[in-house]
Amino acid sequence: MKQFLFFIAVSVMLVACQQKQAPKSQGEEAGWIVLFDGSSLDGWKAYNGTALPPGWAIIDSVMTFSTEMILEQDYDYKGSRDIVYGAREFDNFELSLEWKIPPGGNSGIFYHIAEGYEGIPLVAPEYQLIDDEHYTDFHDISDYNKSIGITENPQDLQALQSTGADYAMYAPDPLKKRLHPAGAWNSSRIVFTPERVEHWLNGQMLLHFSPWSETWQAKKNSGKWNLAPDYGSYKKGYIGLQDHGSSLWFRNIKIKPL
Repeated sequence: MKQFLFFIAVSVMLVACQQKQAPKSQGEEAGWIVLFDGSSLDGWKAYNGTALPPGWAIIDSVMTFSTEMILEQDYDYKGSRDIVYGAREFDNFELSLEWKIPPGGNSGIFYHIAEGYEGIPLVAPEYQLIDDEHYTDFHDISDYNKSIGITENPQDLQALQSTGADYAMYAPDPLKKRLHPAGAWNSSRIVFTPERVEHWLNGQMLLHFSPWSETWQAKKNSGKWNLAPDYGSYKKGYIGLQDHGSSLWFRNIKIKPL
């Protein structure tokens, strides 16, 4: 009898211990892969490089870029300051992250990145991140816009250059855009499948398109990417973040393969 009671007691203790074990996080259960959790930059590196470029670090659990963190001896750094998550390539996915830029700031989210090119934009589509309201208060873009054929109000930021755009390809719906101002956090989401791509901002879908369709090919061949033959051609590659010289902040970066 004593042995039986002892066996029951041990069984109860084992069940209790199992119940106390921490359950899997919601992200793990849903199939999400965390690319940046606030504590480690493992997997991140410079485009065409082997380590993170100067200026990138974790500050207060946020992935941060700042020119103030670049040491004097690193000013002649010749590599790209754009970074990629180089530990794994992704084809079809749902990507989610939060980001913040300063007044006049500019950045972007790249996907299907292949290395070996002079720069990421030559090959990878970009979800644009920019200070829509005040970018041109800090930067004169007239000459650049004229160089790519924009002759009407070239001094203004164009819809294809605004936050949430598939840069130089598809413009976001302005009626659905709820962009928080420079200095505040925004959340973005990209859903990619061979049938449909979606760009989301702060819970609203801004645009969708069919990659590699006839419409997509026509846009590519008639615009900025006409002279970049490999733009958008890769169906699998790295995720990346763009440095355009301004401070940047990213957090809660995760991806779900589809």
